[in-house]
Amino acid sequence: MRAVLDTNVIIDLLHFADPEALLLRAAIADGTLQCFSDRQCLDELERVVAYPQFALDGVAQQALLERYLGFVTLCEPDGSEDGDEFRLPRCRDTDDQKFLILALRCRANLLITRDRELLRLAGRRRPAPSCAIVSAAAAAACLSANTDR
Repeated sequence: MRAVLDTNVIIDLLHFADPEALLLRAAIADGTLQCFSDRQCLDELERVVAYPQFALDGVAQQALLERYLGFVTLCEPDGSEDGDEFRLPRCRDTDDQKFLILALRCRANLLITRDRELLRLAGRRRPAPSCAIVSAAAAAACLSANTDR
């Protein structure tokens, strides 16, 4: 399966070792889940890991980013993209639209998020999201169901 992880899920996975996110980590490690990012999403992650509430010094921030880069595949725009050209639902938080665009660009099956605004879009039909928008728990259940077959 192909997935885009939002910033909160990455933090849960690599900083907090959230149990639901750890199930995703196992799927990443065994190749069941392939994750994608781009420069815009990486820039946001770099900003977020520097927030004081995470108490990460520069070395720890860099280590977290390197762990993420160790399993993520970059899927950059080809230069002809304009975010307005995509027929995607609009997220109320415009900063989160980049995850929807990335999911479409990399042909993701899942956009895994904790963001309420993104999760709210999951049921949209017109325009419909290009992939399933799910929580880490739902993604883990989906991955488990697929490997049980």
